[in-house]
Amino acid sequence: MEVKAWTYEELPEFDGDVPEALWLDTTGDEMGVTYVPNVEYESIDGVSRTLQILVPNSRNIKLRRASASSGQTYPCIVYVQGSAWMKQNVYANIPCIARLAERGYVVAVVEYRESSLASIPAPIQDARNAVRFMRVHASEFDVDPDRMAIMGDSSGGHTAVYAGILHDDETSANLFPGVSAEVSCIVNLYGSTDLDFDDSNPSTPNHNLPDSPEGMEMGGIDLRIDREARKLITVRHNIDNETCIAPVLTFHGTKDRIVNTRCSVLLHQHLRATGHQSTLYLVKGADHGGPEFWSTQAMDIVDRFIRKHL
Repeated sequence: MEVKAWTYEELPEFDGDVPEALWLDTTGDEMGVTYVPNVEYESIDGVSRTLQILVPNSRNIKLRRASASSGQTYPCIVYVQGSAWMKQNVYANIPCIARLAERGYVVAVVEYRESSLASIPAPIQDARNAVRFMRVHASEFDVDPDRMAIMGDSSGGHTAVYAGILHDDETSANLFPGVSAEVSCIVNLYGSTDLDFDDSNPSTPNHNLPDSPEGMEMGGIDLRIDREARKLITVRHNIDNETCIAPVLTFHGTKDRIVNTRCSVLLHQHLRATGHQSTLYLVKGADHGGPEFWSTQAMDIVDRFIRKHL
């Protein structure tokens, strides 16, 4: 065989007779994931925030890219990693999140400004700017800018749902003027969406105190006293019949020790009561996160929901 810069199509395929070998058929559509780490999407007051971007990949996708024979694009999920609004470990859940990319989604994991740097609505604004960034840079990551969803877990679930109702495109919070942050659907995994009842965080002794996660997110205030601040951070209190919000899919474990299951129940009931589309799955026996939320069954539900609304 000549030694040269072979293209994939030109290289003769090995077909020798090897009696002891086993042969494995492939189609070229077996899906993998390319990981693009630490992509800066914003810098505010000297604070840089990044995205961890996961892009679907396969042999046939690579061939199409190489030949420029197809401008194939994929829906994009902006994923907000939970952290009790504190400093995130945006890498911790990437192995699970990659399962979404394997299904044909570009996934961008958002690093938001933590509560020690900025209070609400900072993380919500960050998530919306991440959506805008992915639209602006759609061609670099094979994204279809018209098919965008947002998803998050725990405080990231709160952020994802709130990002669906903020609608700040025409304000200075928009770092990409003229670019929309609207999404077609929202997936909320056990989001801390409701701080307006006393046991909303069952195992947090300082719940609603100034040094609690929610108190810090509101600027270090006592939410037991400041009822208006408690209403501001509670998502359902900011939704009425006139609110524009995309369809919401929620999963919540029935034995969640960190965020009371009632948070998701109350949000779901309120969305339905105000005329909005909401679907709630209660995951039997599940605690605050875990493999149950990334099972094939759960991912099938998420996949069907997103594709339906895209």
